[in-house]
Amino acid sequence: MADSKATARRRWIGGLLLLSAAVTLIAGETLLKERLKDLTFLLYWLLCLVFTGAAIIVAFLDARDVHRKSRREARELIESTVNKIEVDARQKPRRDDALNS
Repeated sequence: MADSKATARRRWIGGLLLLSAAVTLIAGETLLKERLKDLTFLLYWLLCLVFTGAAIIVAFLDARDVHRKSRREARELIESTVNKIEVDARQKPRRDDALNS
């Protein structure tokens, strides 16, 4: 349960960062294009770059977490399948024992 909360929070943060990057990009290319000069231009686009970079980092963290969770679930599935096969093999009489009876 805590894992799904962390995933949801990470995705919300990533989405908000992407939205922020998109809004700064659009505003910078339309509404603020004439107003951004010299240092304000540099700082504004640096802010847009920070939003984009942070969104990329959050996306990589999310992908790593999804990959880790997938590997863990695959391992658990293999272990439970092998355990079930072992239990079934112990409970089922062997064929040559049934023939000798």
